[in-house]
Amino acid sequence: MKDLFVHLEKINYWKRKPDFKRGFIRTSYLDAVLKLTGNKLIKVLTGQRRSGKSYLVRQIMEKLIVERAVNPKNVFYLDMEMFEFQYVREASGLYDLIKHYQSVYSPEGRVYLFIDEVQNVEQWEKTIVSLAQHPLEDFEIFITGSNSKLLSGELATLLSGRYVLFQVYPFSYPEFLQFKKLENNAANFKKYLFSTGMPEALPLKDQESKRFYFQSLKDTILLKDIMHRHKIRDYVLLEDIYLFLVHNTGNLTSVPAIIKYFKSKNRKVDYTTVSQYIMYMKEAFLIHEASRYLFKRREILSGEKKYYLNDAGFRNYLFSNSDADIASLLENVVFIHLKAKNYEVKVGYVNKLEVDFYAEKGKDIMYIQVAYLLASEETVEREFKPLEKIKDNYPKYVLTMDELLINHSSGILHQNIYDFIYKL
Repeated sequence: MKDLFVHLEKINYWKRKPDFKRGFIRTSYLDAVLKLTGNKLIKVLTGQRRSGKSYLVRQIMEKLIVERAVNPKNVFYLDMEMFEFQYVREASGLYDLIKHYQSVYSPEGRVYLFIDEVQNVEQWEKTIVSLAQHPLEDFEIFITGSNSKLLSGELATLLSGRYVLFQVYPFSYPEFLQFKKLENNAANFKKYLFSTGMPEALPLKDQESKRFYFQSLKDTILLKDIMHRHKIRDYVLLEDIYLFLVHNTGNLTSVPAIIKYFKSKNRKVDYTTVSQYIMYMKEAFLIHEASRYLFKRREILSGEKKYYLNDAGFRNYLFSNSDADIASLLENVVFIHLKAKNYEVKVGYVNKLEVDFYAEKGKDIMYIQVAYLLASEETVEREFKPLEKIKDNYPKYVLTMDELLINHSSGILHQNIYDFIYKL
């Protein structure tokens, strides 16, 4: 315990002047979390590994200490990704460490606990629930994790109504512009489109460095967050299914279609394994799923779905690009931006015609078609026709990279993709 506590003192501000390594300030996330502080709700930050959760935690700590004058001795920070804390692997060890901190520093009043990558502690929920609901002590708890099942099952039941969830995505296009000090225009949007939103990758100077970064990140997520966590033996199959989804970004596919593909390569796969591997990738935020939605019946259709990458950098730096990739990359960027803005996004169907995205957030609903260019009359008809079939009054958009925009008679809005994303 003594050695552990020495390491803990080094990363906290109990004995030293705060020198926050805060990085790029992500105002929208920071404001959203701070708005819900000052109570005993557990703040849960989830998102893909290296998407910026740890920096956001440090920014929250800085706000509390600097702007709200919280005593640094009342702020406890533990990063479970650090090698020094590899032996804190059970709930009891975490609990003992927090209690030892209290006994040494005797913080008065509310104590702010920040546990980064909490899923690395087995049965961590026992400690968190115990402290969050303690009748005599006042804790405000912030936890981060790289798995969407962080609050699944029993824990969600135990904490019903006592937590608030924030999903952290890679840099959006507006954040990319702000980080790079660029203006909103087509040229800079294409820089983002063929680049990445991963905060650590953006400062890297050359393509080779970024390729190594994404190779390492992919391997870490597949190995550590999926393979080891779920005790998977066939890593090659796991990686190949991921690569299949990367190459088919934005295309309708299904588990039987994936099985058929692998069988054509003389690979043995079964339905349960493919389904589980895809679920694990979703849980680790590598990919996102869009189900098909039938407008007329207002029901989700089973079978084929579309999959999108949490960050396009996995495709841009690990695989060669061509003009044929632009359409799927554009879809990917729009989908992820909608998700980051807290929309539920589905693939819509009306009269057997597909609408790329049906986006819903409470009473805010919109229909969206995404294309690279409206280069012909046939393309114009293909993109506008499904939207014409929808008879309600919610906004309908055709988003493209065209410089000249169509003024459609039915009120369908034709906009530049980069302007739509920048202003949303």
